[in-house]
Amino acid sequence: MRLMSSLSVVFAAVLLLQAPLLAAKEAVPMAEDPVLEKIVNEIADELRCLVCQNQTIADSDADLAIDLKNQVRDMVREGKTQDEIIDYMVQRYGDFVRYRPPMKASTYLLWVGPFLLLFVGITVLILNLRKRRLLTSEQDEVLSPEESDRLTQLLKTEKEKNKS
Repeated sequence: MRLMSSLSVVFAAVLLLQAPLLAAKEAVPMAEDPVLEKIVNEIADELRCLVCQNQTIADSDADLAIDLKNQVRDMVREGKTQDEIIDYMVQRYGDFVRYRPPMKASTYLLWVGPFLLLFVGITVLILNLRKRRLLTSEQDEVLSPEESDRLTQLLKTEKEKNKS
């Protein structure tokens, strides 16, 4: 009987822990026209969420991303083109707002930086491996006859101490 009551308590606790997963989220606002919403989503896929790490405003649930997407929706309703909207966002927030920044002098580091870091990392790794190989090869030197005799003598005295 105790087993049944403890199992029912565990079952109830599991159900209570699942409750937040069942909570309804606020509906994402959409344009009345499906074509208009498709255009908004295409533009939102080109703009980076300024709060989140590596997400577009289409993917993000951050308040700023929702506000930016609503602003894009309003601008599309006003008849602005995709280029005009993206240019407006770039003027306001800089090239960082573009999810795929253009290749120009101010963004070269964004494009080339990861490859430079990879090259530096591989170079450091190779140099460290070579250094380690040299150190281990130096340590593997053969003992001279005097050193070998001395080692044998030390081992014999150590064995005699352990026997006593």
